[in-house]
Amino acid sequence: MLTPALASLLPLLILCRISFGQYSSDQCSWKGSGLTHEGHARDVEQVYLRCSQGSLEWLYPTGAIIVNLRPNTVSPAAARLSVCIKPSTDSSGTNFYLDRNGKLRLLLHEQDQAQGKVHCFSIQEGALFIEAVPHMDISRRVTAFQYELVSDRLGAEARSLGAPCQPCSDAEMLLAVCTSDFVARGSIKKVEQEEEHSSVTVEISRLYRQKTQVFVSGGVRVRSWIGRIKMPLQCGVRAGTGEFLFTGAVRFGEAWMGCAPRYKDFLRLYHEAQQQGANPCQVDTD
Repeated sequence: MLTPALASLLPLLILCRISFGQYSSDQCSWKGSGLTHEGHARDVEQVYLRCSQGSLEWLYPTGAIIVNLRPNTVSPAAARLSVCIKPSTDSSGTNFYLDRNGKLRLLLHEQDQAQGKVHCFSIQEGALFIEAVPHMDISRRVTAFQYELVSDRLGAEARSLGAPCQPCSDAEMLLAVCTSDFVARGSIKKVEQEEEHSSVTVEISRLYRQKTQVFVSGGVRVRSWIGRIKMPLQCGVRAGTGEFLFTGAVRFGEAWMGCAPRYKDFLRLYHEAQQQGANPCQVDTD
C-alpha cells in the first residue's frame, strides 16, 4: 500500500549541497531540515550515500526522503551486501520502510527507534524510505541513525541476534583470519549475561589485527591486551581454560564474535591447508 507521500511523488531532487540537505563525501553523512520543506510536505526527496559507513540526521521531518545506500566502488560483490542501521535513542518523528520498485514494506515504527537496536536488510531489498509522521509540533522531532554496509553473513547475524550459533566450517575459519575486523589469540576470562547478548571479557596474548581499538594494552611492560566481545545468548559461551583464536566484526564500535576455534584446532587446520597450498592468506604462527 502506498503512503500519501509516495502517491504524490513529485520530480525528485538529488541532494548534493542543494535543496534542504547537505551531503558530505568525506564523512559519508547527511544532515537536513524539514523547516524549508514544510511548504511542500508531500514531496519526496532523494539522498545518496556511497560509503561503507556514516550517519543521517533529519531535523523536524516533513514529507519523506528516500535514502540510497551504496558502496563507493562498482563490484559484483556489492549485490551481496547488507545494510545495518542503528537509530539514535532520541530518534523520532518518522517511520522507516523498505522501498523496492515502489512497493513499501515496514521496517521500523517511530516508537521502536528509541530502543536503539540494530536492524539489517539486504541491499537488494530496496532503498530506505523514511516518512514523517504527522505531529502538531515538529520542533522536538529529530530522526537520526548510523549505518554500515556489511557482508550478507554478518548482516544476517545482526538481523537476528537470537539465531542459533552455527560452528564455522574449515574454509570459513581460514577465510575469517584474512577478512575479519579483528584477529587475536587469547583466553576467556569472564562471561556476563546481558539483556540480549553475552559480553565476553578476553585476555589476548597475540594480537594479529584489529580495525579499531577493540583490545586495550595491559601496559608498557605487559605483553597482553584486554577487551570485550559480544555474542548471542544462545551460544552459551562460558569462561574456561585453553586458548582460542578470536575473529569477528566491529559493528557501530562494538566487537561481535565470528569464528572462534580453539587455537590448537586452528593451528592443525592451518598447517594442513598450508601443505596443500589452500590457505587464502599467510599467518605468523611462530
